[in-house]
Amino acid sequence: MPTYDYECQKCGHQFEAKQSMKDAHLTDCPQEGCPGPIKRKIGLGAGLIFKGSGFYITDYRSDSYKAAAKKDSEGSSSSTSSSTTTSTPAPASPAPAAAKPSTAA
Repeated sequence: MPTYDYECQKCGHQFEAKQSMKDAHLTDCPQEGCPGPIKRKIGLGAGLIFKGSGFYITDYRSDSYKAAAKKDSEGSSSSTSSSTTTSTPAPASPAPAAAKPSTAA
């Protein structure tokens, strides 16, 4: 649920309110004794913050999913190793010429 910033037009009181996006804007100042109108301020909002060592797609997988994925990966690796692939190795590049010591006398 989003948090919105409000400010009273009469007394200047600033506050935050958690509201649904479908809810109507607040209209009255919550300060005791201030009947002033309030205005919702335009804010940047809060960014999404992940804390911890890391988040990966496999972090929250069920045990049954992990077992099925392992079975699939084992099955696919055995079928790819039995297939015949004709690949030629890349030609080796020639070795650089060795520097000859100069025999200047």
